[in-house]
Amino acid sequence: MPKSRFTQVSLKDTPFYHCIRRTVRRAFLCGADPYTGQCFEHRRGWIEKRLLHLAQVLSIDIAAYAVMSNHLHLVLKVDAETAEAWSSMKVVKQWHLVFGLSIF
Repeated sequence: MPKSRFTQVSLKDTPFYHCIRRTVRRAFLCGADPYTGQCFEHRRGWIEKRLLHLAQVLSIDIAAYAVMSNHLHLVLKVDAETAEAWSSMKVVKQWHLVFGLSIF
């Protein structure tokens, strides 16, 4: 049975986490799909740019990453000191940077 993130993440034990994200239904994230013949390699650059952008905006450092044809691996380090130093307004501004809203 799946566990909630609250019970899985303990920054007291370690700030590093290995995260995996997979596609579903034989969908391809990157590379050539042998079933349809379509090439999705153009997505790799977008994914890498997005990961690096998120690392700058959030209080998380990317220790390593690998973008595969149908999944990706991330080794992340949570920067708790930076996050705890943020004011409520800073959190809202960072959230808006992630989701592309520019009201500030």
